[in-house]
Order: sequence, then structure tokens, then C-alpha cells
Amino acid sequence: MARAMVMIWVCEVLLVVAGTAAGGGLGVNWGNIASDPLNPHIVVRMLMDNGIKKAKLFDSDHWTVDSLAGTGIEVMIAIPNNQLDHLTNYGNAKDWVKKNVTVHIRDGGVDIRYVAVGNEPFLTSYNGSFLTTTLPALKNIQKALEEHDLGDRIKAVVPHNADVYQSPSNIPSQGVFRSDIKDLMVDMVKFLKEKKSPFLVNIYPFLSLYQNPDFPTDFAFFDGAQKPIDDNGKTYTNVFDANFDTLLWTLKKAGVGDLKIIVGEIGWPTDGDSHANVDLAKKFYDGLMKKLASNKGTPMRPGPMEVYLFSLLDENMKSIAPGFFERHWGIFRYDGQPKFPMDLHGANDKMLIGAKGVQYMESKWCIYDGTGSDGDTGAAMDYACSNGDCTALVYGGTCNNLDFKGNVSYAFNMFFQMNQQSMDACKFNGLAKIVTQNASTGTCLFPIEVMSAARKVGLVNGFTILTTLVLVLMVLMV
Repeated sequence: MARAMVMIWVCEVLLVVAGTAAGGGLGVNWGNIASDPLNPHIVVRMLMDNGIKKAKLFDSDHWTVDSLAGTGIEVMIAIPNNQLDHLTNYGNAKDWVKKNVTVHIRDGGVDIRYVAVGNEPFLTSYNGSFLTTTLPALKNIQKALEEHDLGDRIKAVVPHNADVYQSPSNIPSQGVFRSDIKDLMVDMVKFLKEKKSPFLVNIYPFLSLYQNPDFPTDFAFFDGAQKPIDDNGKTYTNVFDANFDTLLWTLKKAGVGDLKIIVGEIGWPTDGDSHANVDLAKKFYDGLMKKLASNKGTPMRPGPMEVYLFSLLDENMKSIAPGFFERHWGIFRYDGQPKFPMDLHGANDKMLIGAKGVQYMESKWCIYDGTGSDGDTGAAMDYACSNGDCTALVYGGTCNNLDFKGNVSYAFNMFFQMNQQSMDACKFNGLAKIVTQNASTGTCLFPIEVMSAARKVGLVNGFTILTTLVLVLMVLMV
């Protein structure tokens, strides 16, 4: 189904928030790549209700940025990778800063602190697409900020994936930048050091476990490992500390060992894989929260850490190329309701405060009527999954225990909900029907879609246009 442009616009948002835990250094990414994203004002209220005081976006969408005005929340706006080439021209960079930064700087405006230039631009999967554009764009944005007398207040940064550095033996002290980007990374970190900007890195213990069947499960958590790593007298009992200190050694060898590091993303998904579930996510977060609250840091860098959890909300339109779990990183469900008890301060378990004022679509579901042949039904289900979200049906998923009819019904309903409950989205050549009895069963939630911000805007605009036309007709008839 076609999506309104405003919906696509909103879906590109990714927000990272930071609270008062661990000295104000804890945050959480808010990804909004969803079929029906929540209104930004509802999300901002949820952030404030939970004492969250920092926010990071994956773009500079004015609607979302404006929703943060006057809140006291520190904000990081961002430039997508596909704009980096454009910003290698200083004039374009200067214009971008004027349109996306200075416009928000005023009394009662938005407290912008960082501009993220690209996002993980040196991933090996990008095949070098952004190697020649990232550093020039970074320098131009910082220069433009300085020209507007904002250089001391707002810093340009680049969020990196942890694959920009490596250790051949998994020993932190042997950490080095990846050979194909070593010179580029050295130039970049020296520039960051010169401008007093931090190094942003994304670290995912879950992916270490997911990508390597021989990876020791206990090393992904914070409860201690049966076989810790010893590195010249420094002991590592979890992969997070080992990864972080591998980066520290890498920076030290580049001559910037004291560069500030911010962990931009870290988390644990709750569906879409046998290791992705609520129990393991809670175990991971409980350990991480206690670690951060202790302010112990890592063996190489003791003290408070600035860490951003990934992520705030589940996102049913994210690419599943990395894995089916990719749509289930949220500590909150798609509708802003918390999944499990969690204390951002690392003390006592409690439920986070969920989103308020969320409006749902009608209480109706699209299910399989059981009349089709296996061939026709299978084809219909394939279509629904290809254009919807069936990631909860995979092995280890929350809906993996459904029978054939249940699987088909789940696929049909997700397609139906993600297309705003359109009657045309529950046909499937006569194999489906709409019901008003909740189709959820056991651990498997058949969701009802939220009334998205884009849809509300569309309804209001449509009503306004209709009202205007009626008034015009009335005038013409007089």
C-alpha cells in the first residue's frame, strides 16, 4: 500500500535519550521506522515522564526537533549518509547548519548539542561508498557551526560501528583500526581531538552471540564468565568491557588515548530469534544498569560512562537483512507500553512509564477463514509477510508455536494493521475475514495498530479541506 509522504518523513526519525542514571550518562535510541509511528509530542512526554534528558535523532526533521523545544532535553540531530556527498561543499554545509541548527537556537528553543554526520558510514557492507565524503562533510559542518559562533556549544561527530577496529586475537591490547581505513580513521580521531568532540561507537553483545554459534553465552552478559580473558593482568568477564577497551587501545595507538567515548547504541532484542526474548533482554539490561550505576567503567577506563540503549520502540518496517530480530529492539512496544520491569538507575525493578494519549485503530482483526487450498493460502501468506511483518513467527519467536491456521492469520492481520485496517488489505482472494474478537493467543500478540501522527494529520487536513469546500459552495449558492 502507498504511504503518505508525511508518514515516510516521520518514519526516518531515530531518537536517542539519556536520563539521570549513572550521572546523566544513560540514554536510549528511539527508532521510528514504523508503519504508524507515534506522535512525537507523545513520545517527548514519555521521555520527560521517565526523567530522560538527552535525545538523538537520525535526521533533522523539523516537526520532531520542534517537539523538543522548551523541554530542557539535550538533542543530537543528524545527517543521513546519502547527504554526505552534498556536504563536501562548504557552501552546502553552511546552508544546512543555517536551516537545521540555527533556526532552533533561541530562548525556549531546542538545546542542540551534537550534529551526527552520517551513521556507521564505514560499515564493510557499504563497500567504501562513504570513505571519501565523511571526513570532509564532518569538517565542513564543524566549520559552519563555528562560523555561527556555535562551535564550543555544538560538536560535529560520526557514529561508528565497532567494526572500524579489531583485535586479531580478541585481546583488547592488540586493538587496531581496520587496515582498509586505518589512515582515514587516524585523521578523523585527531580532528575530533582537536575540536574536543567525542568518539561515538555502537557495541552489540547480542550480535556477538548471534553471529558466532561458538561464542560463550555467559560472556555476552554481566554476571561473570567461566573463561574470562586475561590481558596483561587486566581481567575481562564480559564482551562489552573487552570491546570498549579494544577501542581504547586503538585510540591510544593513534595518539588520542584520552579521547572521550560515547557508546551510541547497545541493547538486546526481545523477538525474532531464539536468543531474542524478554527474559534474556531483562537479564542483559539488569546487568548493564547495575554496571553503569556503579560508575566502575572498564579495566582500561574506570569511572562513569555515557551509554545509549537501543532502542526505545519496536519498529515494524526496519530492514531484516541483519536478522529478524531487527524489528524488536525496543524496551517499549510499538505503542509505547513497557515490555518488562526495568530501572534506569540500576536499583529496584519497576515498570517504566508508558506513552500517554495513544489512540488505537478499531478493535478488529483480519484472520484466515480456513477455506483455501494449501497452495493458494501459502501464496497469500507469502505476500502478506513480504509486505508486512512476520518476524514473530520465526523459530524462537513469540508466535512460533501457532498452528498453520494461526500462522496465516497472524500474517494476514499484520498486513491488515500495517495498512491502516483498509478493507482491501483483508481480502487475499477471499481467504480472509474481519473479526471483532481478539485473535491473540498465549504469548502471541495480534496487535491493533496505533493511530499514527501522519494519519491524524491527514484526517485533520481532510476535514479542513472538506469544510472549506462546503463553505465555498454555500457562499456560491447565496
